Amino acid sequence: MRAEHATERGLPRAVWALGLTSLFMDTSSELIHGLLPVFLVVTLGASATALGVIEGIAEATAQITRVFSGWLSDALGRRKALTVAGYGLAATTKPLFPLANSIGLVLVARFLDRIGKGIRGAPRDALVADLAPAEKRGEAFGLRQSLDTIGATLGPAAAIALMYLFHDDIRTVLWFAVIPAVLAVVVLVLGVKEPKHAQARAQVPLHAKEIGQLPSAYWLVIVAGTVFTLARFSEAFLVIRARDGGLALAWAPAVIAVMSLVYAASAYPAGWLQDRMGARPLLLSGLVALIAADVLLAFGQTLLAVFVGICLWGLHMGLTQGVLAALIAETAPIRLRGTAFGLFGLITGLAALLASIIAGLLWDRIGASATFLAGAAFAAAAFAAFLLVRHAPTGLAGSQRPTRPI
Repeated sequence: MRAEHATERGLPRAVWALGLTSLFMDTSSELIHGLLPVFLVVTLGASATALGVIEGIAEATAQITRVFSGWLSDALGRRKALTVAGYGLAATTKPLFPLANSIGLVLVARFLDRIGKGIRGAPRDALVADLAPAEKRGEAFGLRQSLDTIGATLGPAAAIALMYLFHDDIRTVLWFAVIPAVLAVVVLVLGVKEPKHAQARAQVPLHAKEIGQLPSAYWLVIVAGTVFTLARFSEAFLVIRARDGGLALAWAPAVIAVMSLVYAASAYPAGWLQDRMGARPLLLSGLVALIAADVLLAFGQTLLAVFVGICLWGLHMGLTQGVLAALIAETAPIRLRGTAFGLFGLITGLAALLASIIAGLLWDRIGASATFLAGAAFAAAAFAAFLLVRHAPTGLAGSQRPTRPI
């Protein structure tokens, strides 16, 4: 373990800084996201299909952009610069949301914001992998994911308080998202130093044929993760489900807050467990939680039932998202790590776009229950897909760490 980046027992300080950066930016993003579905549907008159298209395009844009930023971070060996650029772009888009007076402008704002997310995503994850000791990599990804999700809890909580303070004036509340976004960029710039060994591995140019060097275990994770993504459409549908169930407008951000609180509480323990027992039990448990969540959200008749489903949704995210990131880091060659994260984002981003469009169409044409039952069906298919990768090795490429079963 490098002394300049870590204490004897703890994780590197730069990993904590990256986690705090994620915390601040997610506070900003989820303050907006907790209100945006009702802002679109109630204030601007958008349909569920339009909501699905906007959210699908936004999330797909973020994931597709990752492939290019990941490749560039491998080619240049400058992961921090790209990470700063991504967080910086996201911060500059936050004022567009309170200024939006049409569905089209909201789409533009979400599109630019998610480009920023896409630019930073793969280089940041690769930077975590570069900074963390091999034996603590699952823990490092779990920590970053937990801090990120704490921000996703604080943002909606702040939105609720501000909605009461400003008497449901959504536009005024959305302006407060600018503050934590700026703090995120400051923490990143001052708190993270790029490791020299990552810069030394840079090779320009990287060629497309090098994608063929990615091992079969990586592609198995890609396939299973893609099916998983089809089962997990935008959380915006959770907000309008609760709204349809009788949740007051000012309390709409509570949906994201509750989901994120459970997500944050489970992500770090999941990473810690992955280092000790492998990923497969966590992934399968997460899919069971998602199926149960979808069933409750499809048939729940009370707000209590809806919120239990939302909690289970957050649990499945905590059990799986940091684990998937660690699996990508472990199955990819070190010098192609950024590209591997980016390619995963490209493929799952297209799946996310399809999932949200399907969810919106089912909601408008059949009803909310059809949307969530379709999600449960895809989750069951993902469960079967992860059973197929049970024997795939997930040891770190180029390390002495022994492989273990997924």
